[in-house]
Amino acid sequence: MKRAAGSGGSVVVDRCQVCDSLDLEPVVFVGFLPPVNTFVPIGTRPAEQPSYPAQLLRCPRCELVQLGLIVDPAILFPPSYAYTSGTTRILRENFAELEKEATPLLGLTKDDLVVDIGSNDGTLLANFQKAGNRVVGIEPTDVGKIANERGIPTITAFFDSKAVDEVVAKHGRAKLVTATNVFAHIEDVHSIVDALLQLMDDEGVFISESHYWVGLMDTLQYDTIYHEHLRYYSLTSLRNLLAMHGLDVFHARAIPTHGGSIRVYAARKGKRKVQPSVETYLSAERQALTPVRLDSFRRGVVASKLKLYRLLDEVTGTGARIYGIGAPSRAATMVNYVGLDDGIVPAILEIKGSHKIGKYMPGTLIPVVDEDQLFADQPDYALLFSWHIADELVPKLRGRGYRGRFIVPLPEPRLVE
Repeated sequence: MKRAAGSGGSVVVDRCQVCDSLDLEPVVFVGFLPPVNTFVPIGTRPAEQPSYPAQLLRCPRCELVQLGLIVDPAILFPPSYAYTSGTTRILRENFAELEKEATPLLGLTKDDLVVDIGSNDGTLLANFQKAGNRVVGIEPTDVGKIANERGIPTITAFFDSKAVDEVVAKHGRAKLVTATNVFAHIEDVHSIVDALLQLMDDEGVFISESHYWVGLMDTLQYDTIYHEHLRYYSLTSLRNLLAMHGLDVFHARAIPTHGGSIRVYAARKGKRKVQPSVETYLSAERQALTPVRLDSFRRGVVASKLKLYRLLDEVTGTGARIYGIGAPSRAATMVNYVGLDDGIVPAILEIKGSHKIGKYMPGTLIPVVDEDQLFADQPDYALLFSWHIADELVPKLRGRGYRGRFIVPLPEPRLVE
């Protein structure tokens, strides 16, 4: 890796983040993107803002797909970071299900310690706390204050050996360490796994949840490409990484979060029986992780962008109004890659209580407002930036009185009555 000139601390990825291979192949480039959680207050005059190239690279040796630039995490995860996991129903349900699955599978007892990396507002840990486990969160942003206010002990820190020392000194070593949608976010992944081993007791288990690369290709999810996501795991690449540190992947399963993710269980070598689910995934990936599949994904992304723009052009050409629904991180990628602005989408609506309300979408002057505006000022169309939960959103918004039509942008742009 090398520092980019004038980049403000970003790192050009010139070798694989896992196996150090120099042989990296380009997959797709979605342009120069602003940090997807840099929301500025409505009314702020446009000023210089950083943006960074977002290109995916594949390592043929270990099958890791990775971003071609690592941006300073202090820029991506400032204290004012706006994301809270507890506001999304599918995440709340997933975290509750994780506890119900993991507790009997791992034989957790009430004395065991559960540590969550990137614990956000404590939504995941609340389930283990309710089940009687001791819990600790590690969260670098001010969102962790919400968890502490809820009675969930949370350390304000990036996850590293120093944070582990603090946890172990106060609470001992962990029987379970979780990292949901953060294990692909942290630079220097080998030092992170070393810190994990330092935190886990000898019988400890590590559970990660990450966007699943094969499923991402299947559904053309270019909108999940942004600088917080440094790596895009298949089970093959994740197993290769963990094996380098003496960890066995012993179970894996699909979960619905973030449009398709994979939950992976790992423990020290020989400590847990490897379940058939592991070979099922690896076998399927041997057929899926091919240059032909990558080329199809690349061409599909471009075609999807053009189809969406064509659909929006047809709609706005009739004088119809379009509001956006949802401002997750992925919406910032779609808005900037497709080239949307407030002349096309004059507002994006978020649920009441969202920290993003009253601010502009990153890289644009599109205001984020309370979703009540959808019902008070009925637009002709609602563009679902949170398209991956369309099955939840459409009936919910219909039930609250929205009368217009829906635009679902991925994987194939389409209208829904």
